[in-house]
Amino acid sequence: MAHYISSEPQINGEASPLLSHHSSDDEVFIVQDPDTEFGGTEARKNLERSLLRKLDLRMSILILIYILNYIDRNNAAAARLRGFEEDLHLKGSQFATILSSLYIGYIIMQIPSNMFLNYIGKPSLYLPGCMVIWGVLSMATGTTTSYFGALCTRFFLGFVEAAFFPGALFLISVWYKRDELSQRTAYLSSGSLIANATGSLIASGILGATDNVFGVAAWRWLFFIEGGLTVLVAAFAFFCLPNFPETSSGWLTPAERMVAIRRMEEENTTITSNSKELRVQLNGLISAVSDPRVWWLAATLSCLTLSLSFNAYFPSIMATIGYNPTITLLLCAPPWFVATAIAIALSRHSDRTGERCWHITFTMCIGILGFTLARSTMNATIRYISLFMMAQSYAGHICFLAWASGSVSQTPAKRAVALALMNTISSLGNVFGSYIWPTTWGPEYAPSFAICTFASALTLAMSWMLRKHLATLNNTAAKKEALNNEAEGYRYLL
Repeated sequence: MAHYISSEPQINGEASPLLSHHSSDDEVFIVQDPDTEFGGTEARKNLERSLLRKLDLRMSILILIYILNYIDRNNAAAARLRGFEEDLHLKGSQFATILSSLYIGYIIMQIPSNMFLNYIGKPSLYLPGCMVIWGVLSMATGTTTSYFGALCTRFFLGFVEAAFFPGALFLISVWYKRDELSQRTAYLSSGSLIANATGSLIASGILGATDNVFGVAAWRWLFFIEGGLTVLVAAFAFFCLPNFPETSSGWLTPAERMVAIRRMEEENTTITSNSKELRVQLNGLISAVSDPRVWWLAATLSCLTLSLSFNAYFPSIMATIGYNPTITLLLCAPPWFVATAIAIALSRHSDRTGERCWHITFTMCIGILGFTLARSTMNATIRYISLFMMAQSYAGHICFLAWASGSVSQTPAKRAVALALMNTISSLGNVFGSYIWPTTWGPEYAPSFAICTFASALTLAMSWMLRKHLATLNNTAAKKEALNNEAEGYRYLL
């Protein structure tokens, strides 16, 4: 494979380390196939298939961890149906404050956590270690006897849980190429959807079977059992999670490890810059914070998160249909199972077509229709159907995460901070969202649905503005390459 390009061989404006060349006055003739070191193109494809099989198997535990992460985060909503507020003597907006305190801790810790993760380069130790701590904190929630106690445990739960999701997104981004990201992000994020479904089923079983066992209220058993399960899975995760490509060993052959690093170099992600020097981490922080695109992505994701705030109150919204707590929790499961299937199918199609914005638009518009239906009637059948439509809008959230991850670059230090910053800002949507579902607005919750509709519409407007900006960058790059007779470089997905 040989072709001509002018000047130095480049990837997105940077000299590529992959290509052997010799210079003439005005051009470079590339004489080496970059796949030669792997035994040729076909041999490399076989290595990549083997790598992805092993990697997908190990990464699959992230789905289970995220399920437990979400269950531990949202089990207060199920506990609310079985005496949580009454036993802690909560009044007014105190329950909403307990929910929002988790996200305050979440906001504080995300950026430092991802910087530290990139610094140590050992997610197989760091993420399960945090998981043990948040499992213990979740169990501690079951021992609280006052508003202040619940407020403290939920705050520190969010503080520690903040390590997982941005850390998992970062871990995925340093292993998978852009055209693989949406599907893998969907698999990871499906954990939250599965958690919303199975969490309700598990909560229903626990709350129904443990009421007053040993004189302990059922909602307390809910925290004890689910927190203990988290600690148990964390012990397994220590041995299963992969580290970064350059710090992984044992489960990859030397050739697979080399192709893993090479794949990401070709994506213009300089894995070798994952330095332990503090200077590198600070440069990544400065680069991310000074990038306007990162802030736009963060603001858009915050609006999107606010539109999904119904998630934390899903059992309460479902209860407006008119069934007892056990049936209500069982009815919560089907919408999230359907949402999981839609999210995976949509993300796979998005990866296959290399398109993001239209996929996000499709699912968000269906969500807006769901909010409109729920706001307009209290008919049980129509309201239940509307909950399916709302839940599936999570597919747009997943697709946007993949879009955002592929639209920031270039070094792991910057990507780590950028992803954490976006999740940090987006957590403000959860904080505000905790207060837009007061019981005084129920059972209709018309103002709540109106706010979610507005947030969804704003998300779509900002997404299309982002698409226009990225298209302009792609066109500018294409014109520059044509003018200088350069090979095609990096292109943003639209």
